[in-house]
Amino acid sequence: MLTGGFLTVRRDVVALPDGQHATREFVQHPGAVAVVPILDDQRLVLVRQHRYPVDRVLLEFPAGKLDAGESTLACAMRELAEETGYTAAEWAFGGEIVNAAAYSTESLWIWFARGLTAGTVKLDAGEFVETVVCTEAELHELDRAGQLPDVKTIIGLHWLTAWRGGTRAMSFTSAGEHAEQETRTAPMMGQR
Repeated sequence: MLTGGFLTVRRDVVALPDGQHATREFVQHPGAVAVVPILDDQRLVLVRQHRYPVDRVLLEFPAGKLDAGESTLACAMRELAEETGYTAAEWAFGGEIVNAAAYSTESLWIWFARGLTAGTVKLDAGEFVETVVCTEAELHELDRAGQLPDVKTIIGLHWLTAWRGGTRAMSFTSAGEHAEQETRTAPMMGQR
């Protein structure tokens, strides 16, 4: 086992259905949140940043890891404000995705935010993020051109398009109403 700042790499011996044993190597991750921020004119707020593990500059929806004991909504609100400076009047829970089930425990919860108010960016030390505004059509074009490889951004865009097209339900309410609901339903949402 190798433990870092917030990740742990493990190698476990597991029993297989046929009675044999095998090793499984995986990363324990605390989970993360992504936010799809929708401006009043329907454009979307994203961030552009260099991602060291893949050595690429990626265009992404704002996101970040959960702190211990933090709800997914609180994390979404914090990350949106820190990375873009925006706060939101209304929030809708989109769903949970499992990023890389073959080698990571990470779940990522996607929230949608609207009624945005601009504010001051509060980046963490060592974070260099550029705020970018795009239309939904521009993001779809980037995706078609193979220039939008970030999975949470592709899924968030897909769910946004489905919601706008009437094939995916989402209910926007104030952050306070969501916080009450999240407290009641946290185990069902996979909270740790």
